[in-house]
Amino acid sequence: MRHSTSRRKAAVAAALALAAGTTAACGGDSEASQASLGKDDVLTITTFSDFGYDALIEKWNADPDRAFTVKMTKIADWDPWKQTLTQKLQAGDGLTDIVAVEGDAMPQFLSEGASDQFADISDSSLDDRWVEYAYKAGQTADGKQIGYPTDAGPEAFCYRADLFEKAGLPSDRKDVEAIFETWDSYFAAGEKLTKALPETKWYDSSGSIAQAMLNQAEFPFQTADNTVDVDNDELKNVWDTVTTYSATLSPRVVQWKEDWTANFTSDGFATMPCPGWMFSNIKSNAPEVDGWDIVNAFPGGGGNWGGSYLAVPAMSEHQEEAKQFASWLTDADQELAAFDAAGNYPANVEAQQSLAEANATDPYFNDAPTAVILADRAEAVEPGHPYKGDMYSDILGLFQTAIQRVDEGTSPDESWKTFTQAVDSLS
Repeated sequence: MRHSTSRRKAAVAAALALAAGTTAACGGDSEASQASLGKDDVLTITTFSDFGYDALIEKWNADPDRAFTVKMTKIADWDPWKQTLTQKLQAGDGLTDIVAVEGDAMPQFLSEGASDQFADISDSSLDDRWVEYAYKAGQTADGKQIGYPTDAGPEAFCYRADLFEKAGLPSDRKDVEAIFETWDSYFAAGEKLTKALPETKWYDSSGSIAQAMLNQAEFPFQTADNTVDVDNDELKNVWDTVTTYSATLSPRVVQWKEDWTANFTSDGFATMPCPGWMFSNIKSNAPEVDGWDIVNAFPGGGGNWGGSYLAVPAMSEHQEEAKQFASWLTDADQELAAFDAAGNYPANVEAQQSLAEANATDPYFNDAPTAVILADRAEAVEPGHPYKGDMYSDILGLFQTAIQRVDEGTSPDESWKTFTQAVDSLS
């Protein structure tokens, strides 16, 4: 879910220590002694941002037939939770029975040693529950399932139809698709809009466009055997494109910061990559803005941004109950409810089919058929793109920081050099 590049300050040191030292710290794959939960007992779960679980947990706790109740701790953002999660995994103590893991960070938790710190929640009866690329991404090479997928992030584009019209661009949802056919057509339209509306930039941030393009690369940071390789044509293309347009099409703000938020209500930008979880962010940041729409297109095909998992730490003393509750939260009905509450597009196959068949529309986005759009965008996602090796999350954070430096005035060459040096220091 809402996630990846919104968490830019990666806890690199903690993550590296996790991969290198969890086995020594906690005695390998040994697990905590187990105890059953009764009516007066509480199962604990920690999530970050908004998974859409508040009402679901209230529903669970209100059911007198439930064998236990649930208490959720919600962390505001992934970065601080990642740091806490890695530190407590190393210590072997202090985590809740269920923990949420952001999708881009999952590869490091699947690595040898790190995966020992999670319970195996494999269940063959669930093998067809989720879309395969999300399901497999929570599984180790030897078949241990450490995470159940909560959501996926197929990307459309949200755009300000009112600003398009003012700039002389097509504004109707169907007519706009041609603008978003390729990255070249997308940036060309941006140059037209920014010339017509000098106070408005084309997209919300350089970082979000970098993420959108990275999501279509096959091996942006590591090769298939996890060898770090940032000197490749795919990554350099993303870098050169985003830094070239930084001065003209980008507001040069950092996503999720106050100046980024302020641009929603000041006509500060006209387009942004839009996985389903972004819908609620737009609504909350621009509740009175009338003009947002969603196009059923994405430059160059498709991309997936986001998706998270529910995992059970090996230190939990209630692993069976934790597995039961995590399974309940990721069943079709609950993932549909989470979509309604927070816009997190389900990874559950049945839930996806239900949304498409319902053909629901969203009045905020000019009655756009959001469920059908996201279903179509999910079909356009190229499985395995990008390849996320064990260093993906850490290198992504460094890459986004390098993009920010260019936005702040550092030359692209100088910032790229700093980036590659930082990547070298990780190994």
